[in-house]
Amino acid sequence: MSQLKIYNTLAREKQVFTPIEPGKAGMYVCGMTIYDYCHIGHARMMMAFDVIYRWLKVSGYQVTYVRNITDIEDKIIKRAVENGESISQLTSRFEKYMDEDTAALGILPPDVVPHATAYVPQMLSIIAQLEQKGLAYKSDDGDVNYAVRNFPGYGKLSGKSLDDLRAGERVDVNTGKRDPLDFVLWKASKESEPDEVKWESTWGSGRPGWHIECSAMSCATLGEYFDIHGGGADLQFPHHENEIAQSEGAFGHPMANYWVHNGFVRVVDEKTNVAEKMSKSLNNFFTIRDVLKLYDAEVIRFFILRGHYRSPLNYGAANLDDAKVALTRLYTALAGIDLGTESLEVDWNEAHAMRFREAMDDDFNTPIAIAVLFDLVTELNKSKSAALARQFKALAAVLGLLERAPQAFLQAGGEEGGMDEAAIVAAIARRGEAKKARNFAESDSIRAGLLAAGIVLEDKPDGTTNWRRA
Repeated sequence: MSQLKIYNTLAREKQVFTPIEPGKAGMYVCGMTIYDYCHIGHARMMMAFDVIYRWLKVSGYQVTYVRNITDIEDKIIKRAVENGESISQLTSRFEKYMDEDTAALGILPPDVVPHATAYVPQMLSIIAQLEQKGLAYKSDDGDVNYAVRNFPGYGKLSGKSLDDLRAGERVDVNTGKRDPLDFVLWKASKESEPDEVKWESTWGSGRPGWHIECSAMSCATLGEYFDIHGGGADLQFPHHENEIAQSEGAFGHPMANYWVHNGFVRVVDEKTNVAEKMSKSLNNFFTIRDVLKLYDAEVIRFFILRGHYRSPLNYGAANLDDAKVALTRLYTALAGIDLGTESLEVDWNEAHAMRFREAMDDDFNTPIAIAVLFDLVTELNKSKSAALARQFKALAAVLGLLERAPQAFLQAGGEEGGMDEAAIVAAIARRGEAKKARNFAESDSIRAGLLAAGIVLEDKPDGTTNWRRA
C-alpha cells in the first residue's frame, strides 16, 4: 500500500506524511483578505487545499481544516472609508460572496473559519512574549516591530540569507524600524482611522499587523505545533517566513511540520498566446464571478484539477474550452447506464482505484488521477458495465467531480443565452415526424440547425434521441 508523500517547501523535497498525533491531521491555510470579490487565483488556492482536505479524509485521517479570514488590514480600511461604510459591513458582504463562489465550485467549507478581529488578545499575548525575548521592540512612531536579525532561523523557508532578503510588499519601511527587514507586529492608531480598528494595548491604541494574525489564529485553533501549513506561493515570503519567526520565536519550537504552497495562475493572452501573471494593471484580472458567467462551475473545477497544484496554471479560453470537452466525455460515458441503487463506494482493491490512490498519495497528483478516470472511460465505453460505472463515478467524486446526473450536465447552459430546452424538444419532435414521413432532407436540415445552435443529437438504437450541448 502506498504512503502519502507531501512536498514540503521547508525541506524542499517530498516527505512521507507522519502526523503529530496518529490518525489525526491539523491543517491551517491562509485565507482571504476580504474587501473585494475573489479572483481565479484565489479559486486555485482554495481548490488545491480542498483536494488535500478531501484526500486526507479519504485516507482515514480525522482532519481539522482551518482557513482564516483577514477582516482587518490596510486595504480593507481604505475601501470601507472610500465606500462610506463600516469595516464589518464591507467584510461581511464580501465574505458572503466568497462563500457563494466557493460553494458553486464545489469547494468544501473548512472545519474552522477564524476571523482576525476575534483574536486580537491572542495576538497581543504573542507580541508580549516576543518583546520579553528581545525579538520585538516599540519604535519612536509607536509601532511595535519584529527584530528580524535577532531570530537566527530567519530565511529558512524562502531559502535566502538575510543579506539577500528585502522587506516584503506588505511591509512599510519607515524610519521607526531599526532594520529595513523588520516588520510590524502592532500598528499605532492614526487619528484618521475609524474607531472600530483601534484596540487598547500595553503599547497604546493600535491594531495588529498582517503577519501576527495568522500566528495567533493557527495557535488558537490547532495549537502551537501542528501538521500542515498552507497557502499560495506568493505567501512563502514574507508572510509565511514571518509567521515562522513569530511563532517559533515566541514558543521556542517548530510551528508546523509541512509547509505546502500552490502555484500561480497565469493568464494566456488570446492574441499572442503568451501566459502572463494575472494583474489588474495588465487588464487580465478575472474574478470567480466573471468566469462563472462564461463557464459551468464544474468545468472550472475540472480545469483547475487538471493541473498539479504546485505547477503554474495557465488560464485562457482555449484551455477552459478544452476542459469542457474533456469533462463532457466523462459525463457522456455515464449517460444511459443504470447505476442501480447500490451505494457509490470506491473499491480500493480494484486496479484503477489502486493507481488512483498511488497518484494522490504522490503529493496529490490530480493530473495522473484524472488520467486514470479517462482510462476507465475507455473501458466503460466498451463494456457499459454498471459496476464499472459505479466505480468510475465514486472515484471521480473523491475529486468533487461527476456528482450530477449526466443529462443535468450535458444539457446545462440554456440559462446562459443558449437555445432553451422547450425549443430543443420541439425541434427533435419535428425531426422525428420528418423521419417518419421519410423526409430525410428536412430531418437533416433540423439536425444541422440544432448543431449550429450548439445542440448535438444522439440517435439511440431504440428509436429515441438524446441531446446535449456542444
